[in-house]
Amino acid sequence: MLVPVDRAKRRAAIVAEIARLGPVVPGTISQRSTRCAGAGCHCRADPPVLHGPYPTWTHQQDGRQVTKTLSAQAAAQLGPAIAANRRLHELVKELEALSVAEFESARGK
Repeated sequence: MLVPVDRAKRRAAIVAEIARLGPVVPGTISQRSTRCAGAGCHCRADPPVLHGPYPTWTHQQDGRQVTKTLSAQAAAQLGPAIAANRRLHELVKELEALSVAEFESARGK
């Protein structure tokens, strides 16, 4: 069990790391291959040779899943912000756990 001083130090370290994260963007980047509408295109052959792969960004917006095709440059720029968002969620969960532990500790006194 952490002593209160250790919790306070960890809380300060979490807050400091959150301040350093920079931009945070939700979602994931994946690679997708697609089929077009062209009747004579190679993507409609047997076996099909699909177009791509293209980087796509999938995220929730207004309660709906949104998928957007990105350029390779945009995907490279967005990647660190998505990683920062994941880290932010990890830090928030840890901060919540510390707060629960502090509450339980205070309640037991």
